[in-house]
Formats: sequence, structure tokens, C-alpha cells
Amino acid sequence: MSAGKAGAEPRVDNRRARFEYEFLEHVEAGLVLTGTEIKSVRTGQISIAEAYARAREGEMWLYGMHIPPYKEGSFSNHEPNRPRKLLLHRNEIARLSKSSAEKGYTIVPTRLYFKRGRVKIDLALARGKKQWDKRNVTKEREAKREIAREMRRR
Repeated sequence: MSAGKAGAEPRVDNRRARFEYEFLEHVEAGLVLTGTEIKSVRTGQISIAEAYARAREGEMWLYGMHIPPYKEGSFSNHEPNRPRKLLLHRNEIARLSKSSAEKGYTIVPTRLYFKRGRVKIDLALARGKKQWDKRNVTKEREAKREIAREMRRR
């Protein structure tokens, strides 16, 4: 999780997804949350690492996102791992569900942030990387570091 300036709203990045998947397309979606969930999100203690989106009955739902119960909440506190509805246009839902139905494709959240006081989530249509893809990415990253290190020495 990273926050830009002091007092800024929390922004959560899914760094694991960047390593595990190759992103093909990005879409911004709204998220339907309850009052205690919003308060919990503002504390920044959420996890989207295991989350994924699926279309169900013409609606898009986000599964696996963990929002811990709000500490000051009462009996009406939310369930931490419940499915949450995503707000997308009908044509975006149809396009994403058709694309994710193909073998090897999925919809993963890449980051969660606030925009004009509303919670937004950036979804990516993604294809899983093979083990050798991951090794190549690691090799390239290390080579760039080594080059930068040499440039600083000179």
C-alpha cells in the first residue's frame, strides 16, 4: 500500500498480480460497499492480492477481497470476505465476461483508490504468465539494476 501525500486517501496496489499476470486491458469500476466497509477501507487495512472478478447473471462481482471488520462498528458490521458488486456499463460487463471465458484469461484488480470521495478499483483483463516468463522478467529487472549501478559509479 502506498499513500502519496500526508492526509491522502489510501491507495492499495496489487503488486503480486503484476508478477503473476500479463495485463491486456484495464477498466475502472466503482465498488458497492456498506458504511462500515468504507470506514475500514479508509484505514487502509485491506487486501486485494487474492481477489478476482466474475460475471454472474449480467452483473460483475469481486470475490476474495478482504476488508477487515471496522473496530468501532456495532452489530451491523460487515462480513470480511463477502462478494462485492462492481459498477460497470453493460457493454463493458459483456466484453469482459466474454474475454475472461476464454481459457487462460481472468479479471484481476490491480489497484484500489478513491476518486472524488468514491472507491474505485482498476480491473485488468489478464493472462497468466508461465514460469519462464517470470524468470525472464526477474533477469531483465536485475540487468537494469546492474546497468544503473554501473552508471552511478562512473
